[in-house]
Amino acid sequence: IDQYRIKVDKRSGIVNDPNRLDDEEYIVRLIAKVVFVSLETVGIVLKLSDLTL
Repeated sequence: IDQYRIKVDKRSGIVNDPNRLDDEEYIVRLIAKVVFVSLETVGIVLKLSDLTL
């Protein structure tokens, strides 16, 4: 999130704007996906710790 900002390349002057005007809720959905995957990963790791090798 801290890197989710408008950046301008010093040499070329190209503007990188991650804010999507066509989809204002993009970042909210992206964060929700990251949280979901993180929670699923924790569940998988906990199940793996129950296995005996």
